[in-house]
Amino acid sequence: MILPKVRDPRFVTIRRGGTLTDSDHHLLALWAASCAEHALDLFESARPGDPRPRQAIEHARAWVRGEVKMTEARAAGGHAMGAARDLRGAARHAAYAAGQAGAVAHVAAHELGAAAYAIKAASAAAPEGEGEAAGRLECQWQRDQLPEAIRELVLDDQRLRNDICWSVFDC
Repeated sequence: MILPKVRDPRFVTIRRGGTLTDSDHHLLALWAASCAEHALDLFESARPGDPRPRQAIEHARAWVRGEVKMTEARAAGGHAMGAARDLRGAARHAAYAAGQAGAVAHVAAHELGAAAYAIKAASAAAPEGEGEAAGRLECQWQRDQLPEAIRELVLDDQRLRNDICWSVFDC
């Protein structure tokens, strides 16, 4: 489970009763897309002919630019997750990261799912005995990509949801 049982109003848009601005929602989507894209080669090396995870990442960015509707980005995310179903290890986690990135347009809190799955992908792809270190490096890389406007929001979200995200944010 990646989403909390009770939704954090900081990740609900203002028009739906929360406090999240559209600009911050867009920044969350772009950050999630970057996290997922950083792990994407782990999927594409296993399934070079399957474009679904890459398309989910592209749809997340296109949603931010206003080129696709939320439902299209969310659907692309679902297709990316479908690409993961019969895989294992790093490739599976990388496809799930892309799927979560596509879903951020619908539910902003999926931003942490994209990051967590990308960390799991990096850990799974590392040589035996080096997975934990690789995960910490990926986590730190992600934090370095955070725009200042959403940095504290995401870092606090990582602290709050670390336990339901396989404790991957201990970096």
